Amino acid sequence: MPQLIFGLVFLLVLTRFIWPLELPLSIKVAVAALVLVALQFHRWNKLSSGSIFSPEFPRPVVILFNWAFGTVVLLALLQLALDVGLLFAALIHGGIVGAPDGVRYGLAAFAMLAAAIGVQQAIRVPPLREIEVGISGLPRQFDGYTILQLTDLHISRLFPQSWARAVVERSNRLAVDLIAITGDLIDGTPEARRADVEPLQDLQATDGVHVISGNHEYIFGYGIWMARYAALGLRSLENTHIVLDRDGAKLVIAGITDRASRHNGHPVRDLAAILEAAPNGAPVILLDHQPSDARHAAKLGVALQLSGHTHGGLIRGIDRLAARANAGYVSGRYDVGGMTLYVNNGTALWPGFALRLGRPSELTRITLRRADGG
Repeated sequence: MPQLIFGLVFLLVLTRFIWPLELPLSIKVAVAALVLVALQFHRWNKLSSGSIFSPEFPRPVVILFNWAFGTVVLLALLQLALDVGLLFAALIHGGIVGAPDGVRYGLAAFAMLAAAIGVQQAIRVPPLREIEVGISGLPRQFDGYTILQLTDLHISRLFPQSWARAVVERSNRLAVDLIAITGDLIDGTPEARRADVEPLQDLQATDGVHVISGNHEYIFGYGIWMARYAALGLRSLENTHIVLDRDGAKLVIAGITDRASRHNGHPVRDLAAILEAAPNGAPVILLDHQPSDARHAAKLGVALQLSGHTHGGLIRGIDRLAARANAGYVSGRYDVGGMTLYVNNGTALWPGFALRLGRPSELTRITLRRADGG
């Protein structure tokens, strides 16, 4: 299916952008070849590592491919919008309306610039985002409790050891009570990412660093990676919960395996069983990589669910495509049957389409507050 989509993108750019230009045939062929090479980015990734999810080229090459791929995709969208405009103009004027070469060159320049900005926004060390969440029944001992959510780090050639170290240093300066990592920490095998993940062992929080899996852990060896995280001092919350105690007041932090576990022979996701032994009346914060099952969590009395996976939809305006695949949840805060769902845009994102426009990455510090009547 992806190759079919990319093929349609290539045909659109070839027939509606390249071919109408007043250029020598040799130049048109050369430009078409470059577009085709850019659109085969994921095929080159597979040749480099055996997986489309883990490009193992030098980082500048991965950045260049993401820029070229993003440029072509944005150009196709812009050309499609131009064609729709030309169609309406033809209907109004009663005849064929064309666009001069200058318009097409302008679209290409805009796509190249937007892709460059988008890649830069995607690969930076993310800025801090502060949110407060009111929780009914939150004990006063936990009013002001802080959680740093990291998610979708996708540590890889694009987000290597130096990037991971910068994220860790910025995270530790926040001095939060607890760090929650909600899946998709890596892209690549343990051998390929051995040095890149080492900075994670330096993460520090009063009540520890807790981790759950995302769907990408299942791509690259779930058991091996969860064992590696444990060796780095990250405490697994897979299908379990912990109880935090402050002078007798209790707060539950629970975690569940990713939805991908349903297709990989792993234990069935059973949130009710996870919460069965939790103290009665204690607010529950759930870590679940994908937001799709939020309504089920709300029915079971979860107060706050922290998720990622969507990358915020990447580009404002077409983010609804990601929402459709995630039960309507794509970015930010949602009220789901009285439960607060927070869908994090991601600390990083998949290196196969590293582009952000209007959906910035984030280090997310969440401060818990007592809601009215808490």
